[in-house]
Amino acid sequence: MDFFSKHFYYNTVGDWLISAAIVLATVVAAKIIYWIIKNIIKKVTTKTKSNLDDLLLDSLQQPIIFGMVVFGIWYSFQVLTFPDRIDDIINKAYFFLFIINITWFIARIVASLIEEYLVPIVEKTDSDLDDQLLPIIRKTLKGLIWTVGTIIALNNIGFDVGAVIAGLGIGGLALAMAAKDTVSNVFGGVMVFTDKPFKIKDRIIIDGFDGVIEEIGIRSTRLRTLAGRIVTIPNAKFTDGMVENISVEPTRKVVLNLGLTYDTTPENMELAMKLLQDINDANPHTRENPIISFNSFGDFSLGILFIYYILKEEDILAVQTEINMEVLKQFNANKLEFAFPTQTIQAQITK
Repeated sequence: MDFFSKHFYYNTVGDWLISAAIVLATVVAAKIIYWIIKNIIKKVTTKTKSNLDDLLLDSLQQPIIFGMVVFGIWYSFQVLTFPDRIDDIINKAYFFLFIINITWFIARIVASLIEEYLVPIVEKTDSDLDDQLLPIIRKTLKGLIWTVGTIIALNNIGFDVGAVIAGLGIGGLALAMAAKDTVSNVFGGVMVFTDKPFKIKDRIIIDGFDGVIEEIGIRSTRLRTLAGRIVTIPNAKFTDGMVENISVEPTRKVVLNLGLTYDTTPENMELAMKLLQDINDANPHTRENPIISFNSFGDFSLGILFIYYILKEEDILAVQTEINMEVLKQFNANKLEFAFPTQTIQAQITK
């Protein structure tokens, strides 16, 4: 009994054990509630017609558990005795975490409401502008909620936020110099929204990256490359560099250089060019009027230039395969031989 009566940091060992028991009980209660939410309440919400309760449950279970643990730790300190200075620090820390938890709570509710109500509306519209604005609205609301919540939390624990903001005003020039890259990226984002050099789901090429736009933000843009990797590009790149928008091309130009052997007759050369014209005309995925030319006497072949155009939104690789296969079939059927590098060696025999 004497052991529990011993004082240790302003309190007896017994008081510390009671405080620890409160913390332990709070953690156990939080785990039980987490289990109930995950295994019982979640099963109930999945049976309802609305998806909002599922989103709210997924979003709010972590803030609820965190709030319980914070309250339990704060309450455990209330059974202990500390000097006024330490009590004040504990209370301020609790109120700060409490307001931050409420902010987290509100931010997740807003995110769930956007997901449930705003996203379906945006997906149904024909305009691409709202698809581009939705990520910015999400991030702006999230940033605004957290900014207001942090300011309220700091005010409640005694920080003079007005003085801090005034200090930022004095150091505004230095801050602007340090944030010049961020400012240029923001202006780049404004340019993307006003000039519209591309939109979400467009395929572009910039700085050697070839891919599809997945998200346009106010500071950066996300592009998924053809290899499946995500590349985050600062928006300033779009003001300084050149962007090639592949998605807006009316047709895809394909250049095919064919070489026939030198024993090809003029009649067979004309036949080869006519076959290429017929192959293009017969394919529904290509534009009319291809460019076909007997354009060169090569080192080992008679060159034919065949330029055709694949219509927009067609499968480019599939159409190229169709054209190439038809060229191979038609040329083989008409005994038009493709050339390959050859060398003739003349040997001189001396006696």
